[in-house]
Amino acid sequence: MKVAAYVPDLMDRSKVAAAAPGATFVARADDLAGIEADLVVLDLTRPGAVDVLPRVQARTVGFCRHTMRDVIAAAEQAGCDRVLARSEFFADVAGALS
Repeated sequence: MKVAAYVPDLMDRSKVAAAAPGATFVARADDLAGIEADLVVLDLTRPGAVDVLPRVQARTVGFCRHTMRDVIAAAEQAGCDRVLARSEFFADVAGALS
């Protein structure tokens, strides 16, 4: 499975990379528009993450703090296939990506 991700935080990125060896990480959310991937992972707290969702062709998984109800709702409305609380995502990254 080809994974692309917009996860700017280096600690978070290392956890995603461990669960998805060979994942492509982008520097800007806009770089995900049209990227060839089976799955796109997004840190929904980062600038542009929610805005790019309608232009992503792949299945999407996003995460943010559970208290960010407005971001969760916006991501779901923008077409994010799966929105998880940050704690849930990082408790089982491999499971979240499957």
